[in-house]
Amino acid sequence: MSTYREWRLCAGVTAWSSTSDGSVERVLPDGCLDLIWHSGRLLVAGPDTTATVAQAPPGVRWVGLRFASGVGPAALGTPADELTDRFVPLTDVWARGRRQRIEDTAARLGESPASDETVAGALMRELGPLTPDPLHLRVARLAASGAPMAALARSVDLSPRQFQRRSHQAFGYGPKRLHRIARFQRAWCALLAGGTPAETAAAQGFSDQAHLSREARILAGVTLSTLLAERAR
Repeated sequence: MSTYREWRLCAGVTAWSSTSDGSVERVLPDGCLDLIWHSGRLLVAGPDTTATVAQAPPGVRWVGLRFASGVGPAALGTPADELTDRFVPLTDVWARGRRQRIEDTAARLGESPASDETVAGALMRELGPLTPDPLHLRVARLAASGAPMAALARSVDLSPRQFQRRSHQAFGYGPKRLHRIARFQRAWCALLAGGTPAETAAAQGFSDQAHLSREARILAGVTLSTLLAERAR
């Protein structure tokens, strides 16, 4: 497995770094946006609807800022649904006048042996203070906590159509998919902690183990047993 670690920068922002060992990596959807530094360049990873499979040569290093669900649009100034299932250079997202300073900073960091912490901190300072929409944060917290869809709808004073539109702007997809992704993330954490598929399905609100297995195929792209086997390797 690649060398991976993460640390909290501030509310709603997690920094991470990864150095590849050449193996194939499967990244599960999590409803987040990432700003990624790689060899002095900046990339943006939008919210995925299904798992992304990636492979890089050994020794390739990445440093990223992961913005929690609902925080990414405030950090990048771009609606999340414009980036859904996209992995693009920052140049495709921001106009030149806006991106020049942060790109200059990223390039300087690429010319020196900057630590992971230095890279992440510099990018965060260039972005400046974050002011995410409180409504987006409330919906994201409810989804992550396992609250049912009805509770998500009751948490906002919006019509169903407005709720759909705001959800797409904040998370990259509608509330139902956000709810499914958050539920699968909780289930995956429970499985990694040693829970059995049957126990996990019951605890995380799936109708049964078969339901959890179907969601694994849809969101991870492989069977649950294959996903666990990949993790074990």
